[in-house]
Amino acid sequence: MTGRLPDRPAPPAAMFFYSRTRDGEHPNRHLAGYGGILQADAYGGFNGLYDAKRSPRPITEAACWSHGRRKFFVLADLATAPGKKHASPIALEAVRQIDAIFAIEREINGLPAEQRLAERTTRITPLVSELESWMRGERARLSRHADVAKAMDYMLKRWAAFTRFLSDGRICLTNNAAERALRGIAIGRKNWLFAGSDRGGDRAASIYTLIATAKLNNIDPQAWLADVLRRIADHPARRLHELLPWNWHASTAEHAAAA
Repeated sequence: MTGRLPDRPAPPAAMFFYSRTRDGEHPNRHLAGYGGILQADAYGGFNGLYDAKRSPRPITEAACWSHGRRKFFVLADLATAPGKKHASPIALEAVRQIDAIFAIEREINGLPAEQRLAERTTRITPLVSELESWMRGERARLSRHADVAKAMDYMLKRWAAFTRFLSDGRICLTNNAAERALRGIAIGRKNWLFAGSDRGGDRAASIYTLIATAKLNNIDPQAWLADVLRRIADHPARRLHELLPWNWHASTAEHAAAA
């Protein structure tokens, strides 16, 4: 799920799933019939989704550059590394090079996939190549126990996934939008404490799906849901598509209410 989609060949939508634990069986079940692109961190529970023998087909992995950058940023920022007297110069350089890539991505965010891919090929591919060469050279001189070496290994061992955005304009540089969408849930559950049951968790996921999808389509979730709940019992089944967020309009709802 993304907040600002680079290319919209179809109406944008969000999908939330509930699971009791973080075990890998859950993403495998939730995405059982899916065969597209998955952009995420390096959570081991996703590994089975990328397996070449997976049925119906393997999911294409796209790594998140924010997760890769974060590991260097912690080592480069004294404020986030209590007890350290000096920031890592290697980490500082890594952040500088990665930020140059982010800067270009901010310029081209929102362009059609084909145009964004062309911009990446011309402007970002050389920077990524330079970053890889620099990291591999520095990594060869570091102990495997060094924190900055671990930060490099996180990216270098998944380099194909990190560079996949260079060959597909649909892929974002990060999955920040999805993580921002989940932040409210993470904060809220501290107040709500419990879903009550697994069924309650599934229902909550369904409500989140409806609300997030409405927001992606620039629709007021409260107004849309109130209108749909009022009308759906008498609405013809063959015209249910009219109530979907991307087909719904506030003016239509006001007209229906007046009638």
